[in-house]
Amino acid sequence: MRFVFDFGSVLFRWRPNLLMQRTLPRHAVDEASAMHWVAQVFQAYGGDWGEFDRGTLSAAEVRERIVARTGLAADEVQRVMDEIPHELAPIPETVDLLARLRQAGDPMYYLSNMPAPYADHLEREHDFVGWFADGVFSARVQLIKPEPAIFELSARQFGVAPERLVFLDDNAHNIEAARAAGWRAVQFHDAVQAERELRQAGWWPSAVA
Repeated sequence: MRFVFDFGSVLFRWRPNLLMQRTLPRHAVDEASAMHWVAQVFQAYGGDWGEFDRGTLSAAEVRERIVARTGLAADEVQRVMDEIPHELAPIPETVDLLARLRQAGDPMYYLSNMPAPYADHLEREHDFVGWFADGVFSARVQLIKPEPAIFELSARQFGVAPERLVFLDDNAHNIEAARAAGWRAVQFHDAVQAERELRQAGWWPSAVA
């Protein structure tokens, strides 16, 4: 089996409610108001932000659209966007899981919805991204999960039959889409749970203790 990792909330931390409280303290004053601004800015990762993920809007264009939609000031939206790379900190337990799977010697891959500036940042700043044999960032192929086409493209690019790919993603819709594309998949909650389910399914490499 070949493992494919999502990035946000799997390999990298993603807590948009806390991001809003840090960057918009005048607006996101508690959990409820923070979640309101999460919905306004990220639109459930559809709308303008979804197009940023897809690579069809630039950072400047999505900033202008968020300003127009939400009434936030341009500098406030820029502050949110500038803080995202700092929020995307590695999750140590998953990095450890990745390192252990790497011991098996089999190629590993990634598939992540990620705007281009943040994809560039993660590749530049984190050496373990280089542990992957290959990967797909949504903005570079102008497709996003859970669209079937991104799973088809990824399997073709990795050169691996879909039934040999095991996808780890936190989002249930993406897990369903991966399975519909013929992939194996485990919905990720944390590294301990993911390892347990991989072992139970018989997908854990025998070469790794």
